[in-house]
Amino acid sequence: MKVVALISGGKDSCFNMVQCVAAGHDIVALANLRPESKDELDSYMYQTVGHQGVELYAEAMGLPLFRQPTQGIALHNEKVYTPTPEDEVEDLYQLLVKVKEEVDIEAVAVGAVLSDYQRIRVENVCSRLGLVALAYLWRRDQGELLQDMIDCNIDAIIIKVATLGLDPYKHLGLKISEIQPHLIKMNEKYGLNICGEGGEYESFTLDCPLFSKTVVIDEFETVIHSNDAIAPVGYLRFLKLRLVEKEIDPETKFIHRIQGCPVKGALSFLADLDELEITDQSDQDSDDIENASVNSGDGAELVEQFYRVWTRKTISNEGSRTFNG
Repeated sequence: MKVVALISGGKDSCFNMVQCVAAGHDIVALANLRPESKDELDSYMYQTVGHQGVELYAEAMGLPLFRQPTQGIALHNEKVYTPTPEDEVEDLYQLLVKVKEEVDIEAVAVGAVLSDYQRIRVENVCSRLGLVALAYLWRRDQGELLQDMIDCNIDAIIIKVATLGLDPYKHLGLKISEIQPHLIKMNEKYGLNICGEGGEYESFTLDCPLFSKTVVIDEFETVIHSNDAIAPVGYLRFLKLRLVEKEIDPETKFIHRIQGCPVKGALSFLADLDELEITDQSDQDSDDIENASVNSGDGAELVEQFYRVWTRKTISNEGSRTFNG
């Protein structure tokens, strides 16, 4: 499918793009919501810290980038989202309307890992526009996921910390490969989400296999938002960024750029689905699983069929479609 990738600058959205390419999809555009007049918004939907660097991704990937400001205001806070004027979700809807008017797209890549709040709202927008949400990272084991990102050469740094166990004076600017042991330790000690899915930290990707150029930070400053004695909050503000050429032909197709990258394949996703509890599935669900196992010879199609069964349990927005394979 032709895909527009929602990007925040963070590691998750970048790695989800890699997974999309590995699954045979064609990324044709990038999309981003940015704060209108602040460094960062207190939004449950969007990462906005580090937004100054997102515009460089268009050149790094050779793709059009669609951007739109958002106030980051959530007016509808129920789990199941209903379209609400001036809610931040409608900013995403308008952004994707614009993309769809200018580019032929069939799907939206979103790097959601754990947040039902975020996933359900993206699915709501996609269902209204007749698009498929591609969330390959959804519900993956976070320790395994972070390791896969590192193994796949996702070069991301920590640009915000906001939790017990992370210190802006120590941890801002560290690569995810450098801070990984500490994140695992804090997970064991305090229950910290290793991928930062509880808002514990935010990241910014300097390089990934899909880039033909690397982002370099020449100047930045550290902003302490809250000097709390237990859980201080701080972030990096980018002042000067640039791109540096990599030893790769910009015309090289994305699928060739990720060769050797250890991404999960269809059979691995099936193994994950097999571990899910299915005690509340209907008989029809069980029949679907059996038929999918027997009738599908293509790995991607097989994952798609299994995921349809899975999402009947987990997706409450009628009419939405989300695939992780």
